[in-house]
Amino acid sequence: MFTHANAMTRQPEVVAHRGASELYPEHTLAAYRAAIAQGADALECDVRLTVDGELVCLHDRTLRRTGLSDGLVSTSTLAELEQIDFGAWKPQTEVSWSRDEVGVLPLRHLLEVAADARIKLAIEAKHPTRYGAQVEESLVRLLDEFGWTGADSPVRVMSFSWVALRRIRRLAPALDVVYLMDRPYQWLRVQPVADADWIAGPGIKVVKKAPDQISRMIAAGTRVHVWTVNDPADVDLCTDFGVEGIITDRPAETRNRLRTHAMLG
Repeated sequence: MFTHANAMTRQPEVVAHRGASELYPEHTLAAYRAAIAQGADALECDVRLTVDGELVCLHDRTLRRTGLSDGLVSTSTLAELEQIDFGAWKPQTEVSWSRDEVGVLPLRHLLEVAADARIKLAIEAKHPTRYGAQVEESLVRLLDEFGWTGADSPVRVMSFSWVALRRIRRLAPALDVVYLMDRPYQWLRVQPVADADWIAGPGIKVVKKAPDQISRMIAAGTRVHVWTVNDPADVDLCTDFGVEGIITDRPAETRNRLRTHAMLG
């Protein structure tokens, strides 16, 4: 069984899931600016390719949920996506944003924002997609323009697809990669094709369902980043385990909870 003795002494990295997405429209400039202001250590985003070969920060394959529009990201041009308000779906309650902060966000623009803020990035390559390997090829080309494919890169690449992560390692061997999981057995299944330094990325449900497995992984030296952690009790749980990264919709609240947890010992 897991005990507090397994925990590392340093606090986990706070990773803003699609920006500060609890209050702001996900994957928008407004959400990422808020996450930076709230003290996030890193910004998380999903990327998809448009029909004209542009990487954009969008989670869904369709435009229905966040764009309130018909069509697919993969069959849209960047110019067509630029006509969509990606903030209209989310009510403005505690916070507000301007129209120019909630347009489609090209990955290139987010990289520029991250460079200016000197903040890390966790980029998820979404699969399956009609463009297959072109996603990783386009991503590495863009990162290379920023000089971010070496061992000192502020970027790590995540995916539920081990094939995508193998492509990343072939194209940019020094980049950190995170294998995302929504079931406990997936980490064992991926071992024959994974490099020894792959980071494990279980969802919080996996952590709570298989705590002994997570404990053994961390004890063996595996780096663990957990998604999507919003409940204060789950933040405490991840901290006690000694995970390296907490991916959250609530960067400010998670940062405050980590401070409280540290004070309480």
